[in-house]
Amino acid sequence: MSWLNSVRNALPFVAKKATPDNLWHKCKGCGQMVFTKELEENLYVCPRCDHHERIGPRQRFAQLFDDGGYVQLAAPRVPEDPLKFRDSKRYVDRIKAARTATDEPDALLNARGTIAGNKVVVGVQDFAFMGGSMGLAVGEAFVCGVRAAIEDRAPYIIFTAAGGARMQEGILSLMQMPRATVAIQMLHDAGLPYVVVLTDPTTGGVTASYAMLGDVQIAEPNALIGFAGQRVIENTIREKLPEGFQRAEYLLDHGMLDMVVHRKDLRDTLASVTAYLCGERRAA
Repeated sequence: MSWLNSVRNALPFVAKKATPDNLWHKCKGCGQMVFTKELEENLYVCPRCDHHERIGPRQRFAQLFDDGGYVQLAAPRVPEDPLKFRDSKRYVDRIKAARTATDEPDALLNARGTIAGNKVVVGVQDFAFMGGSMGLAVGEAFVCGVRAAIEDRAPYIIFTAAGGARMQEGILSLMQMPRATVAIQMLHDAGLPYVVVLTDPTTGGVTASYAMLGDVQIAEPNALIGFAGQRVIENTIREKLPEGFQRAEYLLDHGMLDMVVHRKDLRDTLASVTAYLCGERRAA
């Protein structure tokens, strides 16, 4: 036995410490590695480039409601596979996989709570659940959120994030567009505000319906907002689109949004907007 092996055998064995997989996060904006704890404390906004990461309903609720307290509304029950759809996988299998990955029933959740002491009902779409796609469950959840707001005599605030209608439900998914429009009219008939916050990305049938019907239209910085994709539009009109086309700041400059608000200021902005709108409607 060599002297090196003798030294190795004499040293105490120390197990290699495993590094948690979620200790660091790679920013999708600048590509830099960010300490996950630092990202969470900064509301999931990159402290280096200010890129707003996509977040789910529970993180959003915790950021918005007073003291992070809220009551989640029960998810509505709808037919899960009305068309018995199958592509490379069965639709029911895709739903099961999405539920396992997100631990959510579908792509839209509602919750009751208060913002700065004022009652609100907030709906949040989860892009992680099949791209936030709009199907029967999302449409019914939207209507339930509006009904809850009417019952509470409170504003309804929706955070949109979607790739559009859910193709596996065909025409039934497209029917959620007029249903949502009727629900918004019910809210207006009750004299209550409807506020939309568009997050990255909001596209397709969601943009063509309830995402663009708010009394006030707000967006997070650099959010992608549009109907058809940029490449599809360019191939159709045979022209190069302007720099930043379909981004929140471009839409603000062209009158399609009322404001673009940083996530750290969003709670205070919503408190001011809803308080003002509720005051105006009470006076009317």
